[in-house]
Amino acid sequence: MEKSKTKKKRLVGLEKRKARAGYLFIMPFIFGFVVFMVRPFVQSLYMSFTSVELGAGIFNMSWTGLANYYYSFRTDPDYVRLLTEELLRMVIYSFAIIVFSFFVSLILNQKFQGRALVRAVFFLPVILSSGVMLGLESNNQLIENLQKTVETTTSGISITAGLQTILRTTGVGTRAFEKVFEVINNIYDVAMASGIQIIIFLSGLQTIPTSMYEAAQIEGCTAWESLWKVTFPMISSLFLVNWVYTVVDFCMRSDNQVIDKIQDMMVVKQNYGTASAMTWVYFVVVIAFVGITSLAISKGVYYND
Repeated sequence: MEKSKTKKKRLVGLEKRKARAGYLFIMPFIFGFVVFMVRPFVQSLYMSFTSVELGAGIFNMSWTGLANYYYSFRTDPDYVRLLTEELLRMVIYSFAIIVFSFFVSLILNQKFQGRALVRAVFFLPVILSSGVMLGLESNNQLIENLQKTVETTTSGISITAGLQTILRTTGVGTRAFEKVFEVINNIYDVAMASGIQIIIFLSGLQTIPTSMYEAAQIEGCTAWESLWKVTFPMISSLFLVNWVYTVVDFCMRSDNQVIDKIQDMMVVKQNYGTASAMTWVYFVVVIAFVGITSLAISKGVYYND
């Protein structure tokens, strides 16, 4: 009895030390959020219920209640449509990024010649995330010339376009196939957004003991069965981490049409109240989506205590 009590006390003490270390690790973020973000956060929420009057040295806010929200949903012709389209695109691309990054991490975890070079290629988007790659994407004459050359030499022949035409003529699952081919055509964007997720998955795969795969092989498991019975359970918590990161990262993309709409309302039309209302609607919808999906994913997470 004494030994079991001592062991429990040690475990409780270890958990407390881990918790303190975790809080110390995130303390800079908590301090920065409280000092720099809480006040603008509250001000933007209040501004969404007001009409802002701007002028030379004038910044007046008049309470209008839910008028800005009513305008966003009922009067503005584009906001609801853009919000729906972006949420659908977020779901499709986030799922594609998770699947792509997981299978790439499986490949990179194998032993083969040139593995370091291949890993470096996939990690380049992370290393060059300071804006260099974005500049190459948006303003690079060399890439534009290469794209034109490829289009000219292929004479307009596209395998994916041909398959898409065939599947459209059958009339079976047309909308679903269109979304799949859209993701395939934008595979470069998917790869560019998968760098962090690949690193997280790869770090999790490297922590799985090889003895577990050896035991599974002895029991007669095939490689496919080992993937579902060993690999997935052992890194299931990382799917939750990557899903939350991917959704949040997608909402901050430069080609987000909802963000463009909000910026146009704020900068061009200088309607700060409506822009704040649109921002809060988008924020609440994304947070609700992250919470619901995270709760669903967490039901299948296996924690190896």
